[in-house]
Amino acid sequence: MSTVIKIGVVGAGVFGSYHAAKYAARDDAALTAVFDLDGENAVALAAKHGAEAISDFRRFLDKVDAVVIAAPASAHFQIAEAALKAGRHVFVEKPLALTLASADALIALADEKKCVLQVGHQERYVCEAVGLLSRDRSPLRAECVRRVPFSGRCDDVSVAFDLMVHDLDIVRQLTKSDAANIRADGGKDEIAAELFLENGTLAVFNAGRRAKESERRMTLIYDDGVIEFDFIRRRLKNSTAARLDDVFAPGAAPLAVRDPLAHGAELFIEAVRGGETPVVSGRSARTAVAWAHDIEQAAGIETASSVKRLRA
Repeated sequence: MSTVIKIGVVGAGVFGSYHAAKYAARDDAALTAVFDLDGENAVALAAKHGAEAISDFRRFLDKVDAVVIAAPASAHFQIAEAALKAGRHVFVEKPLALTLASADALIALADEKKCVLQVGHQERYVCEAVGLLSRDRSPLRAECVRRVPFSGRCDDVSVAFDLMVHDLDIVRQLTKSDAANIRADGGKDEIAAELFLENGTLAVFNAGRRAKESERRMTLIYDDGVIEFDFIRRRLKNSTAARLDDVFAPGAAPLAVRDPLAHGAELFIEAVRGGETPVVSGRSARTAVAWAHDIEQAAGIETASSVKRLRA
């Protein structure tokens, strides 16, 4: 592999443009190619960063060392599978896939090809920086709320895979426990779920994408107090014995908090260059996929896991 890692972005939409900018700004990576079924979007994004817009996916793969997937979630598995089979390292936005079987297939393929497989659970970086993931005990109860106004984006999947999956990943990291029982109610755009974990934690999730205003917060109730975290306002309240870092003080925020997307890009490049397992690997992201899928089933929501067409 060359000194400068050649990056290709799949998906020239809003999030694809964010990712493209992060890699284009790096000295150790070059944004080489952009692929999207919408040719005009691909050309515009590629031109902005001096890359090449390529309409043939196989030729696109020939131009790059690593692929960043910011396509609709229903296409994540198909695109990641093709990239890994070609021996390309893969960063895929959350969710990794829409079923546990698909997630495990990608994990196994990455192992077989000795490729990096990283998943875009950026909120995890913020929680790690604060110190939420360093406690040696699990919360008795976790309450997670994540709501946004209607945007029309990500309508190929339910809100479980679009928004709730962030909090599912965080709770999994906080507890390291599997779900013993799942209850859920709602529809494609609004879901309430309760997960009773094997370690005794009760995790309550509420997610919606037709709210009047954005809301992203988490309340963790421990036997020694309560931790409240507002992801939007960057406010942290803590009455427990845990020593949490005030990373939101002026001038104190690390890159993981100031720009989680850029931090994730940095970790991806480091993993590719060093041949190491990334912090948010496919294996560590698989439980969030399983939980989101099971929540959809418990709520009686039809999933998008049967979608086969390559979309970007």
